[in-house]
Amino acid sequence: MTDLDEILDDATRARAELPPPGDGRYDRYCAALADRLTSGWADVLAANATDVARGTEAGLGPELVDRLVLGKRHLDALVDLIARTRAALPAVTAPTGGHHAGNGALVRRVPKPLGVLLMIFEARPTVTVEGALLPVAVGNVAVLRGGAEIAATNRALAVVIGRALDDAGLPAGTVRIVTDPDRRLVRALLKRHDAVDVLIPRGSPSLIDYCLTSSTIPVIASGGGVNHLYVDRSADLELAARIALDSKLGEPTACNTLELVLAHADVAEELTRALLRVGAGQAEPWLLRVDPRLTAAAPAGAPVVELTTADDGREFLERAVGIRPVAGLDEAVTHIRRFGSGHTEGVVATDPAVVDAFLARVDAAALVVNGSLRLHDGPTMGLGPELSISTGRLHVRGPVDLSALLTWSWVVDAGGRLRGDGTEAA
Repeated sequence: MTDLDEILDDATRARAELPPPGDGRYDRYCAALADRLTSGWADVLAANATDVARGTEAGLGPELVDRLVLGKRHLDALVDLIARTRAALPAVTAPTGGHHAGNGALVRRVPKPLGVLLMIFEARPTVTVEGALLPVAVGNVAVLRGGAEIAATNRALAVVIGRALDDAGLPAGTVRIVTDPDRRLVRALLKRHDAVDVLIPRGSPSLIDYCLTSSTIPVIASGGGVNHLYVDRSADLELAARIALDSKLGEPTACNTLELVLAHADVAEELTRALLRVGAGQAEPWLLRVDPRLTAAAPAGAPVVELTTADDGREFLERAVGIRPVAGLDEAVTHIRRFGSGHTEGVVATDPAVVDAFLARVDAAALVVNGSLRLHDGPTMGLGPELSISTGRLHVRGPVDLSALLTWSWVVDAGGRLRGDGTEAA
């Protein structure tokens, strides 16, 4: 098993040696990472082909294998992410202007890194680059442990990232990619609250739950995406159908995609027909999981399967959307509170009273009104690059952007002022 103490000792040393947020070396690192990724992409792809072949031989499903695969579009997306990160850094890392306290002292804040971040994730190799980019760009150390399915790819990426760190003059231990598949290493890492400041799990609900229950390290948790869309009887049903399909079919396994449409019973059958009509133009096959009460609305030969009670509260992880009739907003809210993961919930309605009631009664990291659930995304929301989407309530909720990877120190420019015994200056 990999030497855990060596990993964390390197991380601790790197944390002590790193320059403060805003230092020019972080911009140089970003630039070098883009260059090194581009020049080393052929080696990364060769390693990735090994992982894909092993995954296929191991019997992974097509959706899971698709997560493993890298191509030119992934390189383009990562280079674009790096460019957007560089552009965002000056504003994110700038100290605040501050204010004068009642005694005349100037009180301001200066940005500080969170420290050593441990990211545990599954079979998405692009997350390796994201984890080596965003936390480090604002001064953190990143220890990254991806799934065994991408071990070869991660070893190739480790070479690329190490060269970029060296180009920028940053310590080699700033990023450590752990490719050892031994699960005992993960269990041991989760117990090292003495050396790890923040834990960021990304992946399945089971992975996130395991991290939450197995560690005392503070967690920025991106919960699973069991997301719903309530379609009111006041809704434009054609628009609702387009919103529902866009919320799922563009990226079926993403955490901000739709699982279940909760349709007001007065319009549920008509909405079922609208979904099938709008979905008929899809280039790839998809399924509508239909509540048994709505099967009569589906014409013969339609891409329909029965929605069961076992489908409540689960991610389909395929090109499928479910639809279930509800008596109204009250029943929809009850269902969401029971089965939702607190990630993204949406409403389609033209009645402002329904919208206001939905916003008041439904609690999730993002609430979308008359739009695609996939709009819950940091760049799309104008927040800049994001590392994940948090469903927690403390520190950050929603997109984990660069500012969420920083903390702040209060600076009190006292100018000789004292406090106590009446000696503090006015």
